[in-house]
Amino acid sequence: MPLYRDDAIVMRAQKLGEADRIITLLTREYGKVRAVAKGVRRTSSKFGARLEPFMHIDVQLNEGRNLDMITQVDTIGAYAKAICEDYTKYTVGGAILETADRLVVAEHEPSTQQYWLLAGALRTLAEGNKPPELILDSYLLRSFAVAGYAPSFEDCARCGAPGPHRAYSLPQGGAVCQDCRAPGSASPAPQTFQLLSALLSGDWDAALRTDVRTRREASGLVAAFCQFHLERTIRSLRMVDRVGQ
Repeated sequence: MPLYRDDAIVMRAQKLGEADRIITLLTREYGKVRAVAKGVRRTSSKFGARLEPFMHIDVQLNEGRNLDMITQVDTIGAYAKAICEDYTKYTVGGAILETADRLVVAEHEPSTQQYWLLAGALRTLAEGNKPPELILDSYLLRSFAVAGYAPSFEDCARCGAPGPHRAYSLPQGGAVCQDCRAPGSASPAPQTFQLLSALLSGDWDAALRTDVRTRREASGLVAAFCQFHLERTIRSLRMVDRVGQ
């Protein structure tokens, strides 16, 4: 069978039989890949710990008819331990992985931007230098933008009128001017719009200067935005502990 190698993030691991697992990977060149790891649940497995969720790996696979086969694994970034030992990081990481799995649907189709966003989010989360909840919201906004759902937080999402504006409408795509404002639109604080814009663009200096109230309002809008476009809830978001924001 053809052999190939790629960098990958482990998104999910499911039991198979008595000692094997099906590993879902997001790879740099080949997109989403599901592969069997033989004997990985045995204590004698030479690469069991490297195939846990959140791990960043260099993996070699044999192409199979239904599922590929993992034959070799080397660690690039050992993020699992740092993330799993902290409850907030763990729940945030779970929501990030679930989102990536939902957004990258087709297997063996390149999704390079999603791969780099996921790798960067998990690395930053493991390092612990930024609030986990802000990492999550930034990842959600940027990953949805890459998937084609980029919101507007400055100019009007409907007519393009220069902002800033005071209204926010999910169906219309973000900030809307007074003329385009639909019934039921929210009215976030100006600081919340600024935070959302900073998270989308990766302006961490601006994002870190915000207060707890602003972050909570932004998180609610981000969660609603994701649910609206996926047409279902990201289940892991319910587990995220946002008390410390």
